Amino acid sequence: MLRLTRSPPRLITLTLLTALSALTLNMVLPSLPSMARDLAARESVTALAVSGYMLASALFQLGLGPVSDHFGRRPVMLGALLLFIGASLGCMLAPNVAVLLACRVLQAVIVAGVVVSSAAIRDQHSAVESATKLSLIASAMAVAPMLGPMLGGVLDVSLGWRAVFALYALLGGALLLLAWADMGETRAPGLPAPRLADWAALLRSSRYWAYVLCTAFSVGAFYVFVTGVPYVGKAAWGLSPAEVGLGVGSITGGFLVGAAISARQARRLGVGVPLVAGRVVAVLGMALGLGVFAAGAAHPLALFGFTLFIGLGNGLTLPSANAGTLSVRPALAGTAAGLGGALVMAWGAVLSTFTALVVEVSPTPVALLTLLTGCVLLSLAAALVALRLERAAAHGAAPRPAEEETAGGLHGASRDA
Repeated sequence: MLRLTRSPPRLITLTLLTALSALTLNMVLPSLPSMARDLAARESVTALAVSGYMLASALFQLGLGPVSDHFGRRPVMLGALLLFIGASLGCMLAPNVAVLLACRVLQAVIVAGVVVSSAAIRDQHSAVESATKLSLIASAMAVAPMLGPMLGGVLDVSLGWRAVFALYALLGGALLLLAWADMGETRAPGLPAPRLADWAALLRSSRYWAYVLCTAFSVGAFYVFVTGVPYVGKAAWGLSPAEVGLGVGSITGGFLVGAAISARQARRLGVGVPLVAGRVVAVLGMALGLGVFAAGAAHPLALFGFTLFIGLGNGLTLPSANAGTLSVRPALAGTAAGLGGALVMAWGAVLSTFTALVVEVSPTPVALLTLLTGCVLLSLAAALVALRLERAAAHGAAPRPAEEETAGGLHGASRDA
């Protein structure tokens, strides 16, 4: 019979739920120019299908995390999938850009897949073990954003951009059935209702902010890339939507490699080493790429080759950064995941909008690489601060109440909350 409430969800279920959230962001990217043409809208307006989606994701996460802490992971995930299916159908049938963007905002509720899956893992595992599980999810789910833009480009060319949203609805329906059958509850019952004090406790934690900012600027580099490259690729080299989708897949290919390395090494190295190593890799790749293009390089393969290092660095860094974020207050794993995700998405929306404005004026590889370099430098600074705070705690510095879990679990054998 169906495993409804007694057993925790399988890792593959959590992976697919997380992957659908990533796929919903980027499969539509190659179709942005087509949507602008068919709906008689400016490209900077249709770009809101990305930046507006991210902002809506941020707002949803603010509510979804605490609500899942109180009511449970399972009902929140099932409700989000139902709303996602309806919103996807609304996008598919949209007669104008206003309806499209409104339904696209509602589609962002699928970010519950990220929040609920991360919290469900932290419900069951220690900090280091959570980093390992999150790395495994990241390794597997990287296939979705890698193939998503390519599939979106093919659908746009062959069937039109509305076919992308039809596929979203079909995938949402399939995962609704899977979650209903497999996603047992992992959250302990009888917990108090969400409180503003929970958010305040997290926001007072310098450790929490260091991890969140590291994640925000790391993921922000990806958002800058996926927002800017369709316009840069078309203006600089005349790339088709399918070719742009293939190029976007390169950065997630690097992410796949980095996450696989992190999954294998997390238990041995702890959280700190992959956290910083990933940022160094990204900084070196972007600095080299910016230098080469400033010197006169002019080939799309060079751009996609250098930006692959962003994916590689993110694959190394993000599982550790996410595990650190959830371990500041383990009893509030859902709230921490939701609040952190909201902050990351909100910043991503800002960066995406800013990128669209920049490339509308200067759709050049150098402009895009300059924005990317700024993001990865700031993410490295945040990672170094997080590492310093963890080492201070590990050497006996007394943490504040908002940081009551010791850092020992982030460097070796962690205790469960």
